[in-house]
Amino acid sequence: MCLEDHINTLEEILSDLKEHYLANEKPENKRDPEFFQYVKEQTNPVFKEIEQWYQKAKAFVQNRSVSVHPQQIESTAENLRLLLLHSYYIDARKKRYMELFQSVTYVFDMLKRDLSTY
Repeated sequence: MCLEDHINTLEEILSDLKEHYLANEKPENKRDPEFFQYVKEQTNPVFKEIEQWYQKAKAFVQNRSVSVHPQQIESTAENLRLLLLHSYYIDARKKRYMELFQSVTYVFDMLKRDLSTY
């Protein structure tokens, strides 16, 4: 899978996560083992996708003169992980969630623009 495919996949996942965040309430008990197991099952494949994207994106920006810097890739991977968990635990304010979301989509857009010039 190429970097652009990973970006497209993560954009679809992000859209679904945003819908989940906006449509659901906080869980009654965040420490509930059943809820934890549910979140774990739902998020493990996404964490793997984030890691694959991270490796490809890091390699892409490492030795090229592109508009995205390696530190932005690090921050975006962390923001993706935060968004993933906030989408289930609903433990971030809406403003903070949207800021993370916009930050990730901005870097994705910059990466896609850089990919189109190579």
